[in-house]
Amino acid sequence: MCIIECVCSSVFTSILILKALNLADKNQKTHSNPESQNGAVVGTFSLNGGLLPAVALAPAEQLWSTSRDKAVRLRMEGSGPASETPITIHHMFLETVNSFGDHPALVFKKEGQWVTLTWKQYYDQCRAAAKSFLKLGLKRYHGVGILGFNSPEWFISDVGCILAGGLATGIYTTNTPEACLYVAANSKANVLVVENQKQLEKILQVKDQLPDLKAIVQYKGELQQKAPDLYTWEEFMKVGEDVSEERLNAVIDSLRANECCTLIYTSGTTGNPKGVMLSHDNVTWTAKAAGSMTQMNYAEEVVISYLPLSHVAAQMSDIWVCMKYAGTTYFAEPDALKGSLGTTLKEVRPTSFLGVPRVWEKMEEKMKSVGAKSSSLKKNIANWAKSIGLQYNNSMMIGENVVPWGFMMANSLVFKKVRAALGLDRAKFCFTGAAPITKDTLEYFMSLNIPLMEVYGMSESSGPHTVSVNNDYCLTSCGKVMKGCKTKLSNPDKDGVGEICFWGRHVFMGYLDMPDKTAEAVDQDGWLHSGDLGKHDQNEFLFITGRIKELVITAGGENIPPVPIENAVKSEIPIISNAVLIGDKLKFLSMLLTLKCVVDDNGEATDDLHPEVIAFCQQHNITATKVSEIIAKKEPAMYNSIQEGFERVNAKATSNAQKVQKWIILDQDFSVARGQLGPTLKLRRPVVMKMYQDKINEMYAVERSTQG
Repeated sequence: MCIIECVCSSVFTSILILKALNLADKNQKTHSNPESQNGAVVGTFSLNGGLLPAVALAPAEQLWSTSRDKAVRLRMEGSGPASETPITIHHMFLETVNSFGDHPALVFKKEGQWVTLTWKQYYDQCRAAAKSFLKLGLKRYHGVGILGFNSPEWFISDVGCILAGGLATGIYTTNTPEACLYVAANSKANVLVVENQKQLEKILQVKDQLPDLKAIVQYKGELQQKAPDLYTWEEFMKVGEDVSEERLNAVIDSLRANECCTLIYTSGTTGNPKGVMLSHDNVTWTAKAAGSMTQMNYAEEVVISYLPLSHVAAQMSDIWVCMKYAGTTYFAEPDALKGSLGTTLKEVRPTSFLGVPRVWEKMEEKMKSVGAKSSSLKKNIANWAKSIGLQYNNSMMIGENVVPWGFMMANSLVFKKVRAALGLDRAKFCFTGAAPITKDTLEYFMSLNIPLMEVYGMSESSGPHTVSVNNDYCLTSCGKVMKGCKTKLSNPDKDGVGEICFWGRHVFMGYLDMPDKTAEAVDQDGWLHSGDLGKHDQNEFLFITGRIKELVITAGGENIPPVPIENAVKSEIPIISNAVLIGDKLKFLSMLLTLKCVVDDNGEATDDLHPEVIAFCQQHNITATKVSEIIAKKEPAMYNSIQEGFERVNAKATSNAQKVQKWIILDQDFSVARGQLGPTLKLRRPVVMKMYQDKINEMYAVERSTQG
């Protein structure tokens, strides 16, 4: 009811609320017996004083679809959050504009100064972009591909495309020309919006293979060539000026909440990327549900946009939740993940912050590096404060809420200063997601009174499925299911571990033009199968134990999830950056390791050792400063230390089969540019395995020769 409470004077009238409730009563739907929603109008909104139909749902017979122009039945319930009236993105946008039109929406830097767009200005620019897309020939249910770093132009292109009846499609900036070609062709992109000359060149290489492409728009930098179908951002925003308001309104009025509005493409590590089809209802319902669970306040929230917008987590956080709750999005610099994010954090001081595990790990490394240079007195104070912080947050976590003696002093001397130094002094929530995070990193931030709240979900669930919040979390769990959604563990074993399955209005429509893949993901009853293994504790916290496709099944038939072992190795041996477990169909486990090193301006790993590793070397009288020197000399002190770390890990193994018997240090750390890491810095196992197959073969050469 929070929407009604917030905007009842301008959005709903009491008569229309009763009408919507009557319709809900007549059309009660449960996940076990969802009824057809053939064109039903399920509510009415008051917008700018005039009444508009809220949603005339398109006719639909199934819960899933693989066709760009085919609607789906919504997973609506008879009561509770899942029974709420479906709305389109345009309706959600207008609600916010009507109530908070003068509030800052997008804030970005221009020539070193922050520039602000209000919600009304943002809306007007999205309408202008929608007109331009229509003028350039955007067809209904065809794509607009967006290839570039986070910016107002990215948001405006995305939302403008949706208002014009197209399918907004993010393309990863790290994609090769061939990968861009696949996404643009699969989405039938009529327009491609690119950031700069570098991204434009990728498209120009494959342009002739895109028969649906009608125009390209470059939103930063000067055009280095002229062509009839190539536009600057300024030219693009003017090209649709003669498109009438009536024509655009007619398109907007025809949008349906149960039809596709955006495509999220998977990384495609084991084949072609899959186009995840999300409906208006997927986006709008999830935005409200996620914001409600994380206690968002209207017109008070501030976030920083820096994670790849082609990824669902960034879109949901930066675009849609902010749109629902009239939040303000600040844009980071393009080199955010290469070092400038810290500066932006301190300038913006967000009210919530989402970081992938590698971002939190880098913060941890930096703070430890600074701490190592502190005086003995400061180190002692910090260690004392961290012990108090860990004690306090463990108490909060289990519901005891005991404030230990000395907490106020520790908070004043250390915690507040650390938060301010990181730019997190206003942050009510600090989230982590998109990849596994180690227990050590979680405990490190807990000790500084910055508990990290884990979020779990996938593109196919419109982002979040389970969420941790400050007053309800459990270390190493990914939280509890969002209200209005359901979790089922399929085929659980004796320990209660089964495949995690999702149900809710956040579950996607299907994979574009991939009926076989859709059937693999969504079962006949409509449950989404995640491919992840997990279990619940007695308090309904969800714990991820592994991924079905990543399970290492040894020659002896033992199923071993790799992530816990990899995390244990990185915890015991802090100089290790990445660890990859090997052993599928083999007699024993081995591991590929990379050392922490310096990263250059392009995000590529260099040969120079990270300061943390150099400090280790100095402590052990090793003169090497480069990875290549360590490997060439097989530095005994370092190799012995790593082996000792493995022995500690192996001592805790649940069986002999889970002990790592061999390992090798690779000559270069992993990176996004070389394909070993995904855009959110998640390990891409198939790529790594293929790239280092020769190294793997070396570790098993003796075994194979013996077998021969």
